[in-house]
Amino acid sequence: MLDHVGLKVSDFARSKAFYERALAPLDVALVMEVTPEQSGGGEHVGFGNDRKPWFWIGTDGAAHGGTHVAIATPSRANVDAFHAAAIAAGGRDNGPPGLRPHYHAHYYGAFILDPDGHNIEAVCHAPGSNA
Repeated sequence: MLDHVGLKVSDFARSKAFYERALAPLDVALVMEVTPEQSGGGEHVGFGNDRKPWFWIGTDGAAHGGTHVAIATPSRANVDAFHAAAIAAGGRDNGPPGLRPHYHAHYYGAFILDPDGHNIEAVCHAPGSNA
């Protein structure tokens, strides 16, 4: 199941203002902002509802591909297995499995760049051990 998607934008301020207005009639609002220091690259904002961001826009940042797709999984072990399998299949590491507390306390994700440079993530939101 898709957890969230993200798009690279050329003018962050313009796109942020656009989506704030365009998504408002759908009851979709800005619910999270991530700084370049937190993301390891560019500036990002997440839009969604019920405090859950599921549509992201951001600047490229040196370590990020242009398109981002995150796939939800029920366990941290699945996240670890995805990362290992994707690297073995020829993907490039874009963030090893681990907690990302700047999103929330239990956010456990791993990121790879596919052969075309798309940033693909597996994420588990459930509490649990790192193993």
